[in-house]
Amino acid sequence: MPDTTYFIRETFPVGPLQCNCTIIGNRLTGNAIVVDPGGSPAMITAKLNAMELKVIALVHTHAHFDHFLASGEIKKQTGAPIYLHKEDQFLWNNLELQCKMFNVPYHPVPDPDFWLQDDQALPCNQGCCIHTPGHTPGSMSFWFAQEKLLIAGDTLFRGAIGRTDLWGGDFKTIEKSIRQRLYILDEDAVVVTGHGPETTIGKEIRENSVIRG
Repeated sequence: MPDTTYFIRETFPVGPLQCNCTIIGNRLTGNAIVVDPGGSPAMITAKLNAMELKVIALVHTHAHFDHFLASGEIKKQTGAPIYLHKEDQFLWNNLELQCKMFNVPYHPVPDPDFWLQDDQALPCNQGCCIHTPGHTPGSMSFWFAQEKLLIAGDTLFRGAIGRTDLWGGDFKTIEKSIRQRLYILDEDAVVVTGHGPETTIGKEIRENSVIRG
């Protein structure tokens, strides 16, 4: 069984929409990934420096503007590659338009370096990608089995689910993703949501107001 004593996780809200950004690090290697750097690049880099971690990947649950706003600046500073699911490329290509629609300043972001795949291993701490479309076609969740930790992006919230009335959203698809890919995980698993408080898989199975198990 992998040694999990080196696992580091810090989640904190960033940017104008208070997206939950998560740093996943490894004390042994000193490497880390940043999930959903949705703004506040100085805060993110300060936390990485304080934990003495080197970011090796910028990983996105999906390509809505509030989950990427610091990606360009952090990549510029660190050279860390950008990861995204291919089916959200159309959203990534329209990041500037998304920002204009919500009156948020746009900071240029380069194209993704790598396309995430379902069941792909993440480059840190035995994490695994789960394709959970519905909020967007390329929405991804990230599962850390040893730590019983799920980063769900905007797919699953405490007591709710992600919106399906935005670009590429579909209720039946997100329902399938939640029931067939997320609700089968350990009920004790902590769920880091895209915005707002954390929850657990078991709590959502029993109490979610939209999709119960």
